[in-house]
Amino acid sequence: MPLHTANTHPVEVNPVPSVSLLLLTLAANPAAPVPPAPADPKVAVATVLDDWHRAAAAANEARYFALFTPDAVFMGTDGTERWTVDQFRVWSKPFFSKGKAWSFKSVSRNVFLSKDGQTAWFDEALDTPNLGPARGSGVLVKEPAGWRIAQYNLSVPIPNDLMGEVTNRVAAYTKAKAAQTTTPATPAPKTTPAPKP
Repeated sequence: MPLHTANTHPVEVNPVPSVSLLLLTLAANPAAPVPPAPADPKVAVATVLDDWHRAAAAANEARYFALFTPDAVFMGTDGTERWTVDQFRVWSKPFFSKGKAWSFKSVSRNVFLSKDGQTAWFDEALDTPNLGPARGSGVLVKEPAGWRIAQYNLSVPIPNDLMGEVTNRVAAYTKAKAAQTTTPATPAPKTTPAPKP
């Protein structure tokens, strides 16, 4: 009997890891080597966005923020949420520290490329457990290390039938907030200082 078949099971010499194993490894180890980018730039952009969403869901802060350009901007759903990467990292730190950030899953995405292939812009419909149906859009730029997010804009689409109700509520809210900040505080009543011991 040939030696290579005696009492052995077939063994792959250099098994190729499955895609899911590779993605789990990347999520667990932000320093893990990045697999080569797909040849199709639109697929490469989508891969970066999917990796970015997975990093948030896994609360992998290092991986999540590594996918931004240094001068990136994140715009959240509130009108006050226009953050630089550093500001966004400070705001999101408590979520990542607890091991539970957010979970956004792209259910559809459109990607477009500049003629020189160095800039991409996109829009995506998102399934989110806390916001319900949401939308993301933004810009990626091609850097030597690969595609990086330069801007991301998160929004919650409002059905047209509800728009009047929502805009009226926002107007009332804004007016009430403005009244709170412009109304002088009522002075505290004057009191006689307590005697010293």
